[in-house]
Amino acid sequence: MDCSESIPRVTLVTGGTRSGKSSYALSLAKNAQKPCFIATGWASDPEMAQRISKHRKERGDRWQVLETRTGVSEAIRKAETDGADFILVDCLTLWTSNIFLECENDLESKTEELVQTVQTTKVPVVFVTNEVGCGIVPANQLARRYRDAAGFVNRKVADAADALILVVCGQPLKVK
Repeated sequence: MDCSESIPRVTLVTGGTRSGKSSYALSLAKNAQKPCFIATGWASDPEMAQRISKHRKERGDRWQVLETRTGVSEAIRKAETDGADFILVDCLTLWTSNIFLECENDLESKTEELVQTVQTTKVPVVFVTNEVGCGIVPANQLARRYRDAAGFVNRKVADAADALILVVCGQPLKVK
């Protein structure tokens, strides 16, 4: 079965921390012949390096990997040009954080560019993101601004997505 026919063109997978979002998103690529993983995180400390190593083992060797902190739109276009038949972006929350910290004023334009990119992409693109709006209001201004930024990005991508999946305790729930 052709991967592009088995899943929606744009899917957003969201949920709480450690809820199984990434594992679920990886399972969507089971029929892909040339999947591409776009990583937005980096090994900034030993614990993050362990997480990245665990994710690499979980993916296996069949995945092309593109690493970028803020250039997700460019990476999606490159993956499609290189012949990917499935693209997984993990994760939008880190991408938002990277933009927020490096060039916060560009968040709206980069998000719009991302939405435009996926609207013209011909292969399935799956985004993983954390749901950040279900907790308490953060105590400091920076954390509140970041939570609001992540919520903005999640809403924009969800609006553009053909499918929205909420993963709770490892169980995927179709929202859209």
